[in-house]
Amino acid sequence: MSEAQIVLSHSRESGIVAIASGEQYPWAHTALAESGFQRDDDGVWHLPADGTHTTVVDLVTCAKRHRASVHTSSRRFIGDTARDLARLLPGQWHASVEIYAHPAWQEDLVPWIWDSGELGRAVQSERIPYAAVLTDAGQGTTLLFIERPGRQLDYLVGAFSPEGLEGGYGDPHAPRSIVLPQFPGRAAQALTDRYLPSYEQAVHARQTAAIAAVLGDIRSEHDTWQAMNASGRYSDATPLSAAALGASTELFLDHAWHRFLTVVDHAPTLLDRCRPANSPWPDDAAALSRLAEAVNNAEALVDEIVHGGAVPEQERRARAWPAIETWLTDGEAFLRQARMSAPHRRPALPVTAPSRPLAAARPAYRSH
Repeated sequence: MSEAQIVLSHSRESGIVAIASGEQYPWAHTALAESGFQRDDDGVWHLPADGTHTTVVDLVTCAKRHRASVHTSSRRFIGDTARDLARLLPGQWHASVEIYAHPAWQEDLVPWIWDSGELGRAVQSERIPYAAVLTDAGQGTTLLFIERPGRQLDYLVGAFSPEGLEGGYGDPHAPRSIVLPQFPGRAAQALTDRYLPSYEQAVHARQTAAIAAVLGDIRSEHDTWQAMNASGRYSDATPLSAAALGASTELFLDHAWHRFLTVVDHAPTLLDRCRPANSPWPDDAAALSRLAEAVNNAEALVDEIVHGGAVPEQERRARAWPAIETWLTDGEAFLRQARMSAPHRRPALPVTAPSRPLAAARPAYRSH
């Protein structure tokens, strides 16, 4: 394959559109510009609707001069495809196009994909010069939508790591991407009925695991600090001065607060799903109430720090510790309840969607 490629497809709104890629993609950009194409904000090139008479033959001739190859896609423009799908999904979905013109940009994408299926493997091993991103503003869900490599009609959809839970690359518990058919109604149904419930359950499990890990870390550090405080010595038996003890206490509280912010971020949603009365441990209700109050207090502290100006460190430590201590005390009740609960179901597909083919036409990634 040449070092610069141009892929042409048809858009319902823009007519012929072009996407440039390859290690020398600027060569393709030059050929497109000289042929009368204009680039939009997404990095997609299109012919303006002002009566220019550029033809595909003209583009091919110009591209050859600039050592770029031209290919015609058998699919409709992926931006139209994604927008057709987004319009059918329940919620507030938005579709946008991303261009990974240089192969290195696709490599930058890999760590952000949270998938244990075909899409995750494709992003790592197949060349994907462009994709669409589907975002549900109401739920904070972001999905990657690509043409299925090696197939003429199918698509793949999978997820980016949820906000606040980045670094999920290689997570064996990540949701598994699914294949979507070319028909928008069937694709929206598959996404709504199959993929999104499994994705949301995976997010729930990951949030629960993140809180469990944080509480375990804080508890371990707390035990170490308590032992040091009781003995008056470091772990190597060196005597601990009063000043050093005070410094170690402040360090422990600072580390604990930093880790506890994960609980502040994710616990409210999980607490809302817990139903202790329907569990084997109905008496956990009192503990969950204490935990919710502790999180509310911590949220108020965070809000004051972010929006109300600086909070003195001593005050912040004094106000944060009771909330952290409550979670160390009652955290196990939360974890067993959270592990038994499940995300609330999204609304069902609102209408029966037409069966015509799709698209009758994070760091956003670079498209220049």
